[in-house]
Amino acid sequence: MRILIHGLNYAPEPTGIGKFTGEMAEWLAGRGHRVQVVTTPPYYPDWRIGAGYSSWCWRHESIAGVSIYRCPLYVPAKPRGLTRLFHLLSFAASSLPVAIARALILRPDVVIAVAPALVSVPGSWIAARLAGARAFLHIQDFEIDAAFALGIVSGGPMRRLALALESFLLRRFDSVSSITPAMVARLADKGVAPDRRFLFSNWVDTAAIHPAPSALRAKLNLPADAIVALYSGNMGEKQGVETLADVARALASTRVHLLLAGAGAAAARLGAATAGMAQVHWLPIQPVERLNDLLNAADIHLLPQRADAADLVMPSKLAFMLASGKPVVAGAVKNTALAHAIDGCGIAVAPGDAAAMAAAIGELAKDEQQRKRLGDQARTRAVAEWDREAILAAYEKVLLAAV
Repeated sequence: MRILIHGLNYAPEPTGIGKFTGEMAEWLAGRGHRVQVVTTPPYYPDWRIGAGYSSWCWRHESIAGVSIYRCPLYVPAKPRGLTRLFHLLSFAASSLPVAIARALILRPDVVIAVAPALVSVPGSWIAARLAGARAFLHIQDFEIDAAFALGIVSGGPMRRLALALESFLLRRFDSVSSITPAMVARLADKGVAPDRRFLFSNWVDTAAIHPAPSALRAKLNLPADAIVALYSGNMGEKQGVETLADVARALASTRVHLLLAGAGAAAARLGAATAGMAQVHWLPIQPVERLNDLLNAADIHLLPQRADAADLVMPSKLAFMLASGKPVVAGAVKNTALAHAIDGCGIAVAPGDAAAMAAAIGELAKDEQQRKRLGDQARTRAVAEWDREAILAAYEKVLLAAV
């Protein structure tokens, strides 16, 4: 197939949507398909343009057999409502002519739009129609619902207009996918017909991420008897990471050490709130070749989440936590996709409840057998349900059947 992918985030971003879109494109290219990508310079999760790239010019490069066209992007130092909107609009505007040009030159069989950002999705649809291609939309999170639920944008008439436009856009695409059954069900509420919606989960390379001894604990000079509770990845508005400061205070007199590895809009606030805490350790986002070592430094993985983000997003880091064979303590509303995903693999507590999260960590810290049992089940589930090869092969079949 000839495939054109249009999305805001792409490799070499080490985490989030860029990581998954990059792996998908490279996997498809490795299968012999001709893949081109229209995207931005890497900037996430630091909200800073990566070294060697520019935010002001267009450029072309090739990575792992994928032809990549990077477009100018405004990256705010402090992403908030209006600055975040301008950020998204800048990509929609700068990438529209490139997406159309690449579609007319490549003549793709399928155009895949990745959301966020929804404001660039009309350009993807126009490019597909001009080229006579099938138009696919993959939704990693419901950004409009999340923006209003989390208070990033105020509600009222603007919310109704935004949701109406979103539904109009979604119904224009030939196929629309999302990453959890609950999110696919939400597509029905937005008017997407049953034969046009399907599940396309995120994944983990279970060969690369697996239980193994970690050299990182010794490098950090952690006590031999320390129980390490790890949070790794993006520290943004949707994660509710501020809870971790209260968790650290509650566990200050125990042998639990919190290891925080990441970056994002909320990192500075969390750093200030944990300043001076001897049992809190910080690391930057780790490169992919060190990710398995980082994940295996943990005895327990932490996954806070805001209650108002339930079933609007699914933390992509969860699959990696499970694959490492360690239990997860998550802030998860009952009967949500996240709660179901960790059932039998960890402990779910009420989102934002630092006392409950600290109690769950304390319980696991005292019980090595329970940690082993839950961790073994986590690894089993990752291999059975989140394996990269199986998920991408199934997606390839959907594309082939469509075109």
